[in-house]
Amino acid sequence: MLPYSGSVSLVSSFLFPPLQFVPPPNRSDWLCVVTPSVRRVTRSSDWSKSRRFPTGLAHSPAEDSLKMAASLRCFLRSGKKAVSALGQREFHRSAPAAAQVTVRDALNQAMDEELERDERVFLLGEEVAQYDGAYKVSRGLWKKYGDKRIIDTPISEMGFAGIAVGAAMAGLRPICEFMTFNFSMQAIDQVINSAAKTCYMSAGLQAVPIVFRGPNGASAGVAAQHSQCFAAWYAHCPGLKVVSPWNSEDAKGLLKSSIRDDNPVVFLENELLYGVPFEMSEEAQSKDFTIPIGKAKVERAGSHITLVSHSRYVGHCLDAAAVLAKEGIECEVINLRTIRPMDVESIEASVMKTNHLVTVEGGWPQFGVGAEICARIMEGSAFNYLDSPVTRVTGVDIPMPYAKILEDHSLPQIKDIIFSVKKTLNV
Repeated sequence: MLPYSGSVSLVSSFLFPPLQFVPPPNRSDWLCVVTPSVRRVTRSSDWSKSRRFPTGLAHSPAEDSLKMAASLRCFLRSGKKAVSALGQREFHRSAPAAAQVTVRDALNQAMDEELERDERVFLLGEEVAQYDGAYKVSRGLWKKYGDKRIIDTPISEMGFAGIAVGAAMAGLRPICEFMTFNFSMQAIDQVINSAAKTCYMSAGLQAVPIVFRGPNGASAGVAAQHSQCFAAWYAHCPGLKVVSPWNSEDAKGLLKSSIRDDNPVVFLENELLYGVPFEMSEEAQSKDFTIPIGKAKVERAGSHITLVSHSRYVGHCLDAAAVLAKEGIECEVINLRTIRPMDVESIEASVMKTNHLVTVEGGWPQFGVGAEICARIMEGSAFNYLDSPVTRVTGVDIPMPYAKILEDHSLPQIKDIIFSVKKTLNV
């Protein structure tokens, strides 16, 4: 094999026929190799192919030794420039493959980096410390930061949410974890009246930099009291920022931005996404990586219809778009990322291009996120570009059933999105 890391070595003749190194040209990313069959390799990317040298040529040990010595002399004669060029040689020029990171690990990375960066940040909630979190999102943090910064609380959402809000008013930056946002209803007075309204009621003098985070929306088989989507609930309230990530980059970048924000942020995760791996770019793996709150992302470009969604259902939209593409329908998929403030400008720009809009969410239809998008489009300049009414795909307007087959029919499926797209386009 060729040498790397600036070293020079010769390959034993029993592995390959002897090689003769010819002085490289001026460009350091090229290397010429002459084999017994005078095969020329001009690019390092061809090196793996060039290893298939002729094997039918016989060489005596003496002949091999002479040729190896001649090769070495030939290489050394080329002077310092050749050695320098080979020493600077980079054998892997392609960009490194994006790492596969689960949403759980991305959230863990974000909290770890912010805890390390700012000593005012701490995490509290039920089982977040010694048990590593109910969903293992805080795995390893208690061992690293100790009891003072990773705090197990009693089963009292009203109590520990109030403690967190008070700590934020005193200058700390708490991350308050709810085991599920369904339990945040026990603490909704602290979230709305104590956290969201304090900055306004103090004429901007008292900031409340706090993050309320945990799994939101339907999971699997947990019935009516543990399956609600709170995106519309909290987005209804001024004073809060409401974030709803989809993939690992969303989760890490948005959580870091939420922790650094001086306003209370409701960070809505999805339990079914915790164990799902997504590609994370090299940039996203940096400790300085953040995603601005309030900016949507076009996950897939298209020209026929716009699909707008958040959280888990962005993936459903992308799957539906892939199916529809085979039928000649190109969907543009927008990942909202943030529910409040909502990036209406990105939605309007897409609608002006595609002239059709479908919204997709897991929550109930009445006064939901999709309903708000419909109203904003109707009130704005993009309304005149619509060629058909906006269509909403939502959860069914009932409490979540426990039976699996009924649960599946109560939530949007990929086939429902495909049906709505074709209906909107009158296909």
